[in-house]
Amino acid sequence: MRPAIATVCSLNALLGTILEDYAAGHCSAVDLWLGHAESFLETSSPDALRERFARHGIAPVAASFQGGLLTSQGEARREHWQLFERRLPLLATLGIPVLVLAGDAHGPLGPQDLSRLSMSLLEAAKRAADHGIRLALEFDARAAFPNNLQTAVAVVEDVGHPSLGICLDWFHYTVGPSKPLDLWLLSAANLFHVQLSDLADTPREMASDADRILPGEGSSPPDDLVRRLTEIGYEGAVAVELMNPQLWRVPPRQFGEIATTALRRLLGQAEA
Repeated sequence: MRPAIATVCSLNALLGTILEDYAAGHCSAVDLWLGHAESFLETSSPDALRERFARHGIAPVAASFQGGLLTSQGEARREHWQLFERRLPLLATLGIPVLVLAGDAHGPLGPQDLSRLSMSLLEAAKRAADHGIRLALEFDARAAFPNNLQTAVAVVEDVGHPSLGICLDWFHYTVGPSKPLDLWLLSAANLFHVQLSDLADTPREMASDADRILPGEGSSPPDDLVRRLTEIGYEGAVAVELMNPQLWRVPPRQFGEIATTALRRLLGQAEA
């Protein structure tokens, strides 16, 4: 397992600052928030961004996220797919192997919507594969379909493309209808990316992204997931991902050090 931090944890900072400060906090891998990348590229080139990663010794192990591909229609669908097509060569240039795909199919959904979802996943996986990129479908506890790990695994298996797998976001697993037994559905073959956070002391039914805190510090520590990752020999990235406005105020250098330490401790990789 490779510990990483999602740059969205420092949403209000510039990407150049984030990379420098996370590196100072001994972070060597990031889940790149695409909004950060696209802001950087307004005044620079993809090659310059790639050089920035190399300079700080940080590997971009995943990118988050691409939305709107599953069940959107009309002009909105064309815009989302055009954005997806522009992003794929960028990710290839940066050497990012995994793109998180949002499971943002919000209801109500009918049979045609479910068929469109499956066809969209297959087409997206094919296009990503052409660029050497794998897609990690992130189920959303608030979505109509899929909103749990069991269904997400079934959808991926039904599509049956080797470049389509699962992104398990522990927040959505915790607050949604997923069950502990669902973790047994994970394998080294279908799990492409993991995003970790813990939950502040709030009822799961009322939890929002603002209730995400560092893993191991709340009411839903991901210990069962970490054990399962060890059992299946998972070798991908495990990224701290917090979309908490209060934590966005923490300077990236301080956050990077704290988050890296907490994550390594959770994964059993703490330095002696």
